[in-house]
Amino acid sequence: MIAPTTAPASASGSVATEPPVPRLVGAVWALMVLNTLGFTTVAQIIPFPRQVGQVVTMAALALALGLALMLNPRIRIRPSAYLLFLTLILVVSVVSSLRLEAGYGALFRCFRLTLFVTTLWLLTPWWRGDLRFVGYHLRALAVVLGSVLLGLVISPGSAFSGPDGRLVGAIWPIPAPQVGMYGAITIGLCLLLWIERAVPGRLAACVAIPAFGLVLLSHTRTSLLGLAVGLAVAGLSVAFTSKRARQVFSGGVVAAGVVALLFSGVIIEWLQRGQDADQLASLTGRAKVWGPLLAKPRTLDEQLLGVGLTDKSFGGLPIDNAWLAVFNEQGLIGIVLVAAMLVTMLCVAFLRPPSPARTCAVFILVYGLVASYTEVGLGDASPYLLNMAVAASLLVYRRTPATDALPAEGR
Repeated sequence: MIAPTTAPASASGSVATEPPVPRLVGAVWALMVLNTLGFTTVAQIIPFPRQVGQVVTMAALALALGLALMLNPRIRIRPSAYLLFLTLILVVSVVSSLRLEAGYGALFRCFRLTLFVTTLWLLTPWWRGDLRFVGYHLRALAVVLGSVLLGLVISPGSAFSGPDGRLVGAIWPIPAPQVGMYGAITIGLCLLLWIERAVPGRLAACVAIPAFGLVLLSHTRTSLLGLAVGLAVAGLSVAFTSKRARQVFSGGVVAAGVVALLFSGVIIEWLQRGQDADQLASLTGRAKVWGPLLAKPRTLDEQLLGVGLTDKSFGGLPIDNAWLAVFNEQGLIGIVLVAAMLVTMLCVAFLRPPSPARTCAVFILVYGLVASYTEVGLGDASPYLLNMAVAASLLVYRRTPATDALPAEGR
């Protein structure tokens, strides 16, 4: 990665810098990514039960919290609207889960969310509005996607053992939608950083092109839609101030139009994914769950606070909608808090002056909003909340003229 330049001198002639970031901060972030890995039932290369996966991910979170406490023993924190709202969501989750309507598992999920939020708070002293955590995140996602690619090379049969032959993790059993999400976030950030000249083109291509292939093989339509909309909005946010961005995005629109005309049949077949009209109309069966969830009789307490943290299912079927999952678990209060969190972050992003950090934050936030229609994860410890944490780190007010280049190892 590109090393940051030295911060310019202040008016008094001294160099305005903040204390260096310990190397272990990147390790903490990698452990947080490990904690949020999904687990699905597929043909693994080396099979291990779900309980082992839960132990590994919880141990990763506990280790991340321990390292964060070691790095920040005085528990100094930096104000963050994102984490303030997330803490309020945690409080609502605990209150609703204590009624045990969702069983004792709700209390365990609250404990996990508590560790998750606490660790993020402990990392806030190193949220400086630069691209440091983007670098950490991309490295971690590259390793995750690398494991998916390695599983594909070693055992294609296991890698395509997901529903309808979709690509999943064969080493760690990552679900196909999560493979698509990791790939889309990686592609978007690499492309935006290349446009902003924060990473070399060859490096961006070496990461983004394989990631795009994995997204296509995962057959995740939501990821492609989120990637397209996120890049479009992020591109518009910087197009008025960057000639390079205007050239790249205008060229991208023309190229996309040509590809759509030449390969329309293949694209339509990929989008249909072998599904009939009924499956497409019900969003692969998702809408059949949403109706009964909304129609379920609820007390006033359940309407306001929900039933507590669950496994994101209803009637034995996945909810697959972040807003309905929050309504079911944290009620209308949870919906208001999540909406306020996202609106606040979007407003802060668009009020910031143009910069690579703002552009990346806008992309992450818009992608999360698009994906929330068919994915869950806005009210509990998840990859989506971790993505949002990266966006929050980019939107911190920069008290010093720090660099926008990605960090070098060991800084």
